[in-house]
Amino acid sequence: MRQLIMLGTGNAMVTKYYNTCFAIKTDDGIFLVDAGGGNAILAQMERAQLNFSDLHHMFVTHGHTDHVLGVIWAIRKIADLMGKNKYEGNFHIYGHAEVINIIKTIAALTLKKKDLNQLGSRIILETVRDGDVRKIPGMQLTFFDILSTKKQQFGFSAVFSDGYKFSCLGDEPYNDHCHTVVENSDILLSEAFCLYADRDKFNPYEKHHSTVKEACEVAKNLNAKAVLLYHTEDKTFPNRKARYLNEADKYFSGEIYVPDDLEQIDF
Repeated sequence: MRQLIMLGTGNAMVTKYYNTCFAIKTDDGIFLVDAGGGNAILAQMERAQLNFSDLHHMFVTHGHTDHVLGVIWAIRKIADLMGKNKYEGNFHIYGHAEVINIIKTIAALTLKKKDLNQLGSRIILETVRDGDVRKIPGMQLTFFDILSTKKQQFGFSAVFSDGYKFSCLGDEPYNDHCHTVVENSDILLSEAFCLYADRDKFNPYEKHHSTVKEACEVAKNLNAKAVLLYHTEDKTFPNRKARYLNEADKYFSGEIYVPDDLEQIDF
């Protein structure tokens, strides 16, 4: 059993979706990527029927508010479970040096002492660098710097025991620096801030984002078998899925996903 659960699919300022974050659920447990901008991560995990006691590995792409603030709530929740002897093992959080420092700083300023004491003990913050590889149960992760034009950000590619390749490009336009890591992915996750047809309305390029058209062209050029589009605007709600799929189909011939919050995809 292997599932992708999109806990959130929206950009930083959405109100109809939760901020982009997702979980990969396997027989070995849960791997969480980002946590959105607040304690709604607790509700999203509950709605998705994901138990924090099964979460032992997490990756944080970068330090923007819509990705990192929910991490503190995840830490608090797991620290509380540890204190009540309801959590077995350790909780590993991976990220580049800047985001790890941000997490440490916010945690030190906001968490209760008893929860903070778990940091460095059973809650382990692990700094990763461009090209680093980590093996966790069921998958091998390769992290890469996306060479952000705004704030340092990493993406990753995960290869499972059966060879399936799952790649996440982060929430900015693709940079060829990571080509060899993400090419030939079975599924490629890419931000698509808005439709190309709506680019004059939403100004994605000024925000250092791309459109559905460009994300699909990248997926095609990287020889991806499937593309998943996220980190979108929410002004097209509730017609986003249909409109995005219609535009994406013009530029990518493989499988296309435009998931709603809490949508689950077997892979």
